[in-house]
Amino acid sequence: MTFLKLEDRPFLEAVSKLAYANPFLPEMVNWEREALGAEFAQEETVWNFTVGDPERVHTNSWRIQGRLEKLIPQLRRSLAEGVRPTPKELSLYEDALLYRFYFAYYERMNEAAFQKTPQAPSRWAFYREFRDEWRHYFEIPGIRMPPDNQARHTFACFYQILRAFHNIFPAIIGGSLPAARLRAAVWQSVFTHDIRRYRRVLYARMNEFATLITGPSGTGKELVARSIAMSRYVPFDEKKLAFEAELDGLFYPINIAALPGTLVESELFGHRRGSFTGAVQDKRGWFELCPELGAVFLDEIGELDPEIQVKLLRVIETRSFQPLGEGSGALQRFRGKLIAATNRNLPLTIGKKRFREDLYYRLCSDQIVTPSLRQQLDDSTRVLEDLVLFMSVRIAGEDGPAIAKQALAWIKVNLPADYAWPGNYRELEQCLRNFLIRREYAPFQVAEPVRARDPFAEAREGALTAEELLCRYCRLVYKQTGSYEETARRLRLDRRTVKAKVVSADASRLRT
Repeated sequence: MTFLKLEDRPFLEAVSKLAYANPFLPEMVNWEREALGAEFAQEETVWNFTVGDPERVHTNSWRIQGRLEKLIPQLRRSLAEGVRPTPKELSLYEDALLYRFYFAYYERMNEAAFQKTPQAPSRWAFYREFRDEWRHYFEIPGIRMPPDNQARHTFACFYQILRAFHNIFPAIIGGSLPAARLRAAVWQSVFTHDIRRYRRVLYARMNEFATLITGPSGTGKELVARSIAMSRYVPFDEKKLAFEAELDGLFYPINIAALPGTLVESELFGHRRGSFTGAVQDKRGWFELCPELGAVFLDEIGELDPEIQVKLLRVIETRSFQPLGEGSGALQRFRGKLIAATNRNLPLTIGKKRFREDLYYRLCSDQIVTPSLRQQLDDSTRVLEDLVLFMSVRIAGEDGPAIAKQALAWIKVNLPADYAWPGNYRELEQCLRNFLIRREYAPFQVAEPVRARDPFAEAREGALTAEELLCRYCRLVYKQTGSYEETARRLRLDRRTVKAKVVSADASRLRT
């Protein structure tokens, strides 16, 4: 008697890939299609965030979950009856269980993670049910599962995945591909590209990897840093039925450009009384205060004084430091994660001898680049509407939608369509505040018009297949119309065909 039926294997192989997928990459949708076949629901791509709809139920995930709820008990019964799977089949069974368990407990975990009274003693009491069901499906006589399949650790991983999605998705606004790539990159900063290895060994070592965030000023680098810091792994205590820390208050940001060198050094390393004028008592710095699950964020790292760069390098290399002042005592340990950001071109700064090359290489073991607002706008016409609505609601509350409508109308009339927005998202928010008060906005400068790129240049060079050409042409017309129906009418194609081609074009561009 075989463990897996022939018709179940392709489904479980696709679920195995989904169990460890980056939710912000198009491959996830491809594997859902592979798993469900004719039952696949063609939706907006999961990475395409639109304001006002962040909690959209993802139909395909729940359809897969429904099939697993029927299949997994059958597989478990076969194991209990003595059917012995191959190592590959056992691995598929394990991955299917992980997917099933995550969605089976998603609603309760989501409610517990974001309830208003986080210290309630019954908050995580459902873990007992989770553990008991875990033992039922994993602890089967005669079946040896991989050693990392303990309930407590997986429960903590599920909690981290849930928090990471909620921290990343709403923080990075925009339905453009640059925004989608950024969300995927932040997810990789948290879990790496191989979440299997992360779950097995790296979950407890990510604080050893510094993250460097680069990009133009005003592109949300601190939001990215906060998303990473608030998405870290937190161990679960089975006896106390509680996680070992609440991540609120574990993010320690410092803007280096806003403080003189001595104060930056004091904020980071701390000082002893009398170490400099005004130091009337001992002070603990961020590196000492930051616990193992916390993160120190150094904004504008390119402005750091060379002398402090040497000390920071030592912190990264040895995880140790000493407070300012003579007789400051034994070396202190930095146990948290280091995140840095800059809008400077650090390699160029290194060439001018203003930034240490060895420090740069220590910082960029993990690097993220935030896109400019102009890059987003060039990709999707909806980005401006989404951002203006999001910012207007944040600025003016319930009057936000009305203000957004008026501001968009003003922007379209008074600013060039290809306005560069050199201040990026920060400038756009300032524009809205100016409009709210004075009903006008005077840009600091207007960029030269950007020449539109010829979308058919590659076609003339014979560098595209017929399928690629059709996908890109469908996307070009859809970008102009904003409607699948109108695009289909113009191109004399079926609406479903147009939508599939547009999604395919977006997925192809996201991979590059």
